Amino acid sequence: MNPVRSFTLIPVVVLVALSAWSVAPAQEARLEPGMVNPGWVEPPPWFHESFLDIREDVQEATDAGRRLMLYFYQDGCPYCEKLVRDNFGQRDIADLTRRHFNVIAINMWGDREVTDMAGHDTTEKDFARDLNVQFTPTLLMFNEEFQVVGRINGYFEPHRFRAALSWIGERRENDISFQAYFEQLSPEPATGVLHARDGWLQPPHDLASALREDGRPLLVLFEQAQCSACDELHLDILARPDSEALLARFQVAQIDVAGRDRVITPEGEQTSAAAWARDSGVLYTPTLAFYTPEDGEVIRAEGYLRTFHVQSLMEYVLTGAYRDEPELQRYLDRRAQSLYEQGIEVDLMD
Repeated sequence: MNPVRSFTLIPVVVLVALSAWSVAPAQEARLEPGMVNPGWVEPPPWFHESFLDIREDVQEATDAGRRLMLYFYQDGCPYCEKLVRDNFGQRDIADLTRRHFNVIAINMWGDREVTDMAGHDTTEKDFARDLNVQFTPTLLMFNEEFQVVGRINGYFEPHRFRAALSWIGERRENDISFQAYFEQLSPEPATGVLHARDGWLQPPHDLASALREDGRPLLVLFEQAQCSACDELHLDILARPDSEALLARFQVAQIDVAGRDRVITPEGEQTSAAAWARDSGVLYTPTLAFYTPEDGEVIRAEGYLRTFHVQSLMEYVLTGAYRDEPELQRYLDRRAQSLYEQGIEVDLMD
């Protein structure tokens, strides 16, 4: 069994977004004993109040012709703030959300009592852990059968978030994939090229052999040509000297999510690039999937990442820290605090 994963793939679909981790290295937000992440962003007033009996919340939403959305947050999370202010702060997005969903906020470190879908009493933090919530914000959308039909791990930019709300809210998840639905809309501006590098593994990929024979961890980049976040990852974040040094310690395979190249996956299955991406639940590009020879897939981060997050993920895997600290948020908090104590300021959006 793998020691840690970024999230559990939940039927019917997982929408993957910006993987947002909260750290607080600056002096005005420095962690104090007993605190996890300082800071608080007030949710919109139209969020629903709840006794956190999830079964009752699903039924209430169903009776109103809507679906239940659970919003997992943590204090001091900059991407939670972006979600609340940049997304829900737009009138059309707020109206779209209210039309299709009852939204309830849950603190991933909170102690309020929750009754889960099976009727078991637990706490917010244990409920989040049971659902493998590693990123904030995380949004879970439930149907009337108490099943999770949509999951957004992290932050979607407003145009993509708007599409996701419509896709799940209009119950299209069984009719069309989100990627196909999103591509029907106006394409995002991008260079239109895949940014491959010399020295990376070349197709057709035999990733099982590469992982077994090389000994270095494997980083799989699921990407597509028309992807502005992929452009930013390659032309900025991975081009920085510290990122280059970390990246050199990985084998890297770039997988075109629309490609036909043959692939032998790290698990030894023979498939195509597009089929592997689809069967793995990759619905956002870029997706970064990390494997080690000892543990297989260690962690997966999907969506828009900035420099601190990308470098932290690489160090998390390279140092084997995931074995001792399976909760990524705590690792990131400690790493940010360590950098702060060295006089290095961490800007999460740099």
